[in-house]
Formats: sequence, structure tokens, C-alpha cells
Amino acid sequence: MALEDKVVDIIVDKLGVTRDQVKPEASLIEDLGADSIDTVDLVMTFEEEFGESIPDEDSQKLKTVGDIIAYLKSKGKE
Repeated sequence: MALEDKVVDIIVDKLGVTRDQVKPEASLIEDLGADSIDTVDLVMTFEEEFGESIPDEDSQKLKTVGDIIAYLKSKGKE
């Protein structure tokens, strides 16, 4: 499964949104309704799924679906 599909699946599962809503430009908070607890939960899930520790200063920059995908790709995840 492609990295993008895994990220979308996790967001759909954790936030209870539809796949159609999860676009690269979609903001986790404004567009997908995540709160601060949701975003922490998402980061922890991405860390587990991709075996990548995401420091707090990096996680605060992950505002959109595209940000998450670009970050994971920058860490060599496929």
C-alpha cells in the first residue's frame, strides 16, 4: 500500500471522516475537525505505523494532510 493511502486510512479511522474529505490541502483542524488530542493521537499512530519518531517541534508543523505525507517522505518512508 502506498504511503499516501496509509496516511489517508489512518486519518479516516481516527477522525471519522470520509476518504473524499482527506485531500492533500485539507487542514487537520479546520477541514477535518481534529482537536489537539486528535492531532497527538494521529502523530502517535504515524510513529507506530511508520517506525519514525516525530519530535514535538516537527509535529506542530504538520497542519495539512499534504504536510504529513511530505514529512514522512522526507524521512525516507514510502
